[in-house]
Amino acid sequence: MKVSTKVELGIVALADIAIYSEEGCTVSSAEISQRRGISQKYLEQILVSLRQGGFIRGQKGSKGGYILTRPPEKMAFSDILNALDNSILADTYIYEDDSHEDGGMRFSLNCCVWDKLNLYMRQITSELTLRDLISQYRSGQPVSAPDMYYI
Repeated sequence: MKVSTKVELGIVALADIAIYSEEGCTVSSAEISQRRGISQKYLEQILVSLRQGGFIRGQKGSKGGYILTRPPEKMAFSDILNALDNSILADTYIYEDDSHEDGGMRFSLNCCVWDKLNLYMRQITSELTLRDLISQYRSGQPVSAPDMYYI
């Protein structure tokens, strides 16, 4: 699966806001930009999508910045992904061309593989929350990769 930079940085920015606004403080785009090494101009574009998606709200003024609209445990990754790029969880489907003699192989591929992958992606992303990401980050424990065997 390929995820755009916008999606990746949008999740990073949202997690940053969640972490640094826990005490009720606002988080400025300049702070996020500096901490995470994201261009502030690009970050502002991403924050618009997160604001329109209902995940953050902006506060103006000398102590202005961004704050979450709800707790991180109430922010499912499926909703975050859809706000940043609604094509990630869209159905993958291969349209069968009746002129080919493949005996319904494309239909079988859709049923056997793509439908199941789509269902799994929607299910796992609806169960994972922003709180899960923050907990993983705070634990400092890298996610273990499966063993690699080379032949």
